[in-house]
Amino acid sequence: MTQYLLSVHGNEESEAAVTPEAMQRMYKQVDIFNGEAKAAGIWVFAGGLHPAATATVVRSTDGNVVTTDGPYLETREHIGGFWVIEVADLDAALEWAAKGSAACEGAVEVRPFQSE
Repeated sequence: MTQYLLSVHGNEESEAAVTPEAMQRMYKQVDIFNGEAKAAGIWVFAGGLHPAATATVVRSTDGNVVTTDGPYLETREHIGGFWVIEVADLDAALEWAAKGSAACEGAVEVRPFQSE
């Protein structure tokens, strides 16, 4: 079994325009998806993230630590949340990502974790 990161990407400007009703619908859909993942035994961990503006980047080089406010990348889209699942193969991860994408109504990137 391999662990995969399913990361939810979105544009915070577009997300700000989502109505409260639509947001509640997505929360319910994600709760259902989470329940299905847990019931299937593939759930490892998941979480939603605060906006990218709340991020702090830490760089440590030769004992010097520099912190910078804001996201690491200057892009329009950022990771808004994620799931870590453990499934047999990439095909299974892609199937779960499709379900997750439908639940959160956003793009989901699938990446395997490196083996130890």
